[in-house]
Amino acid sequence: MHDLTAKQRRVYEFIRDTIADRHTPPTRAEIAQALGFASANAAQAHLRTLERKGFIELNARLSRGIRLTDDTFETEPAMPPGSALRLAVVGRVAAGAPVLAVEHVERHCEVDAGLFSRRPDYLLRVSGDSMVGAGIFDGDLLAVARAPEVRTGQVAVFRWDDEVTVKRFAREGNTARLIAENPDYDDILVDSQRETLELEGLAVGVIRAL
Repeated sequence: MHDLTAKQRRVYEFIRDTIADRHTPPTRAEIAQALGFASANAAQAHLRTLERKGFIELNARLSRGIRLTDDTFETEPAMPPGSALRLAVVGRVAAGAPVLAVEHVERHCEVDAGLFSRRPDYLLRVSGDSMVGAGIFDGDLLAVARAPEVRTGQVAVFRWDDEVTVKRFAREGNTARLIAENPDYDDILVDSQRETLELEGLAVGVIRAL
């Protein structure tokens, strides 16, 4: 943050706080109005600087196409540390079967609730390296919270083509883009009018494999 001017820091903090409060980034107009800029173009100039300095990523096709580069998980106030949660650890999920089916649960473990941005419902053992750019590695335990919807920029667990996968989500018209955080993998494009994409939950934390 020491690389930012006072105005740039205010813009960054407003974006961060808006995502924490509303779970979606602000528009350029909202930034301009909240921070007293003359126009959305003035806000856009600060956004480009923040992107150049590596604090955010911009998607010009979306009115709320702003992502914090370190905002891997759904942002909510952290749960109080010290309280323990007993969670199922889910391994490989068979095609067509519920994630929490008995045969998928490797074990149960107790974890500190303060590790997560919101209360998770289960831990999913990650298989593969398609999300290493988001700090999610093969064998890690991904904390997953059930949710009714996913927003652009969020990392989530999806069921597509009878497989369960962890990807970053983006919506492009009638197409859902499941974005891999590894250049060795292609994104998955899902036509919502012809294919079924099910949300299994949002990523709210990760426990590193040892």
